[in-house]
Amino acid sequence: MAIVTGAARGIGAATAKRLAADGFAVGVLDLDAGTTKDTVTAIESAGGSALGVGVDVADAAAVKAAVEQVAAELGPPLVLVNNAGITRDNLLFKMTDEDWDAVLAVHLRGSFLMSRAVQGYMTQATWGRIVNLSSTSALGNRGQANYATAKAGLQGFTKTLAIELGKFGVTVNAIAPGFIVTDMTAATAARMGISFEDMQAQAAAAIPVNRVGQPEDIAHAVSYLASDGAGFVSGQVLYVAGGPTV
Repeated sequence: MAIVTGAARGIGAATAKRLAADGFAVGVLDLDAGTTKDTVTAIESAGGSALGVGVDVADAAAVKAAVEQVAAELGPPLVLVNNAGITRDNLLFKMTDEDWDAVLAVHLRGSFLMSRAVQGYMTQATWGRIVNLSSTSALGNRGQANYATAKAGLQGFTKTLAIELGKFGVTVNAIAPGFIVTDMTAATAARMGISFEDMQAQAAAAIPVNRVGQPEDIAHAVSYLASDGAGFVSGQVLYVAGGPTV
């Protein structure tokens, strides 16, 4: 069974659907259980099994309860995709304490709490896959001191868990997407006062493969890292960005 956080839309939804197609029952987690309905319905309509659960990944008690609920209904979670994330962009001198704390709480604390909650199931089974969603922003991005820090932190978290859990048959990797067409990037365009179409065109022009990414591009990468075939790949950061990164 697989758990995907932030799975109501975008990368999370595409990943949940892909893992279901790979044969996993999927726990579809998001902040509001009601928003997971479309993803769950799509999986079930294709013949898969899914359960939508609402959880604040930064809340330790809520995470424990959500993981226990999914395990009880779908079986032990052996794949975890830490995808839940938020942005609160601003330049350093304008960034509030609350915006800094909120972003690090969801990305870093959330990934920590979710990973801690599932690792026992994985080590007992002597097989597991954890995939953390980082970003090319981890390399630095203007107006995203909080987000870039969180995404860079996830890379260190990934490498450390790979060292700790490897002897139990658990691999831990990170995927760092480039520009992906999602509600989050659309919101960024709106905040910048430009059309989303223009933003995509500008981004594509700077990407060697001459297009922007789609959620399915990330889902395919997750599918590989969650497979038996990736059993000798651990502690890695895979940049899925249409070309080399700086």
